[in-house]
Amino acid sequence: MSVITWILVASLLIVSVQADSKNNPADELVAVLNSNRTAHKSSALADNPGLGCIALQYIKAYQGDCKEAGGADAKKPIESSFADTFAPNCGVEVSTLGPITGRLLGCQSKYVSPSEAFSNLLIYDSMTLEILYSKNHTEVGAGVSGSDGGSPYFWCVLFSNGSANSSFVLDGGVAKTQRPGCFSGNNDDCSDANAWHSSSWSLAIGVLIALSYTLGL
Repeated sequence: MSVITWILVASLLIVSVQADSKNNPADELVAVLNSNRTAHKSSALADNPGLGCIALQYIKAYQGDCKEAGGADAKKPIESSFADTFAPNCGVEVSTLGPITGRLLGCQSKYVSPSEAFSNLLIYDSMTLEILYSKNHTEVGAGVSGSDGGSPYFWCVLFSNGSANSSFVLDGGVAKTQRPGCFSGNNDDCSDANAWHSSSWSLAIGVLIALSYTLGL
């Protein structure tokens, strides 16, 4: 392979990885959810980053135990966790915590696209449809995470009837760094929700190393 070809391959890989790193499946999940609500003549919900971060903390409370999180009989973290753990870990001001008016929660070993997770994992019966279309909700937050960056993969949507700009307020307007996983509303890259990101970077780095040998660097 010529030097020029090597350079082109390496450049394309780096651009591809950089473009993919901008993806946030939690944001995509909220977009799918709101699209379904509006198609059903329900109002779109405000995407609250503080609530999204709480959703990611909610996932982490299960400590990777998929059996405790999936299905209609999924257990819930204790109520005090919101004020004692979730809010402080996110940098959400405890005094601004609003009521949770609904949740959608799912977990499985295989990573799927946000639209698949929504249709096949989170919405599965009349009860989850009722939660989705409820008129009690005004805002939403979503979290997506693998356990230590890999399977099982958790998807969580929390709803609230809080008021815009006054509920789930982040201290200083920025959530504390969350690893692994990602949450909606913060315009950030997703961290380790899908292990593909790290493997792509490894591939790109490998190509660059091979290129350096080819050039005799």
